[in-house]
Amino acid sequence: MRITLIHALKHSIVPIEASFARHWPEARLMNLLDDSLSADLARDGKLTERMTERFLTMGRYAASTGASGILFTCSAFGPCIEAVARAHAPMPVLKPNEAMIEQAVAKGKRIGLLSTFPPTLVSMPPEFPSSVTLVPKLAEGALAALDRGDRAEHDRILVEASRDLRDCDLIALAQYSMAPAAERVAEVTGREVLTTPDSAVLKLKALLGG
Repeated sequence: MRITLIHALKHSIVPIEASFARHWPEARLMNLLDDSLSADLARDGKLTERMTERFLTMGRYAASTGASGILFTCSAFGPCIEAVARAHAPMPVLKPNEAMIEQAVAKGKRIGLLSTFPPTLVSMPPEFPSSVTLVPKLAEGALAALDRGDRAEHDRILVEASRDLRDCDLIALAQYSMAPAAERVAEVTGREVLTTPDSAVLKLKALLGG
């Protein structure tokens, strides 16, 4: 069964492949990367019709290869991904965070949302129901460190930023690239930490009967 993974950041590839290796090693993975998506969103400051069309083009290409499902790993593009899901129903097309959000809402009422990419803190909060209180936090400078190849500095900034979320019931890590730091965030905050890759793989596997 082929699953197409579509990325806007190259840093998302290793964490999601690791989650598939743990939870669904039988799936055949296909990676599509367009790292200009995140740069163009940061430049434009909002999602545009042109951006949505780019996502639809990627969705059509993924479907044309025989994919059984599509998982987007870029958390700042929710409406664009929803357009792809509508175009290819009933094929499972998952937003990167939807499975984790379902888990988080079931576990707590005050949820810390830690992100390294500013646009995510605009696009992702509306995906949570109004019944929860969301506490957004940007780990400023972490993504730039990762872009330089400095994973240690990325994780240090992330862990320091997470201290401000210790009064939350749990902490959700918004980017796939943040997943490797989950254990350290949990240690520092004393809170349960949810990551997007594991949640997404398990939901996709369940939807496709893997």
